[in-house]
Amino acid sequence: MTELKKYEVAAILINYNSAEFTIGCIQKIIEKTKTELSYQIVVVDNASESEDYSKLYEFCKTLNNPNLTLVRSKINTGFGGGNMHGVQYANADYLAFINNDSILLNDSISILLNAMKNNPEFGICGPLCFKEDMTLLPTIDHFASPAKEFLGRNFLEKSNPVKYPNRKKHYEKPQQAQFVSGSFMMVRTADFNEVGGFDTNIFLYFEETDLCKRLLAIGKKAFLIPEAQFIHYHGVSTPSSILIKTELKISFLYIIRKHYGVIWHFILLHYLQIQYFFKSIFKPKYWPLFKVLLKGASLSDSLKTKQKIKTLI
Repeated sequence: MTELKKYEVAAILINYNSAEFTIGCIQKIIEKTKTELSYQIVVVDNASESEDYSKLYEFCKTLNNPNLTLVRSKINTGFGGGNMHGVQYANADYLAFINNDSILLNDSISILLNAMKNNPEFGICGPLCFKEDMTLLPTIDHFASPAKEFLGRNFLEKSNPVKYPNRKKHYEKPQQAQFVSGSFMMVRTADFNEVGGFDTNIFLYFEETDLCKRLLAIGKKAFLIPEAQFIHYHGVSTPSSILIKTELKISFLYIIRKHYGVIWHFILLHYLQIQYFFKSIFKPKYWPLFKVLLKGASLSDSLKTKQKIKTLI
């Protein structure tokens, strides 16, 4: 059996009908990452249409890079599932999960790696994020929780700025937070494996909240590393729609039940039912979301369960 090459970092990307962005992301990773760093790139195509996948396949073929792996799934497994698929092809000490609609502005991978190597308490780290117009896009946030839902971010940040740091501040030094954005984050493979990786019950949204919460339970903290910087073209693979908003609520309620128990789940489910009942009266587009909430917004209502396995061409 041939021994697999071991890398320092595995950069894992997911493509879903957005090959142009994935290609741009790969190009920037190669351009910005120092050649001395031992790294691999694993791209998971999440059952894109054939034309989109072919474009990505031809690009990867043209690169002829032995450290680049492209794999294709017959079903869209979502963010967590897609990344867990990619992990199977990674052989590295650190994992960098990078959204395909991200553009590195500097050698972010090396900067995050060095920060984590020099600080054992840094369990999961993310770079400073910007929108396309170079305005700040919040990269840190507070855990999904009953307190956040009822009191709001602003109240939490003003009442306890240490526990709830201002997510919209442009930090100059590493800043601890409750979690870092899933658009770009690095974690030690050993820690990721210890907590079981991403919870693949979640199709979209709150995956990083869940992962960071489980990492914190083993003493691994989340940090923003502002020296590392990137642009995020937010929502390329998941354009806003009522289906996506519904998925967000399903994932939110799942996370609440998982980490805060059935009582808080019951309270927040009914709170959302009342909220969206009145929203639906004034904005009928919310009726489908209200109906899902009325049923309990369980994982069985997720987009994950509505798919058919594709015949790949």
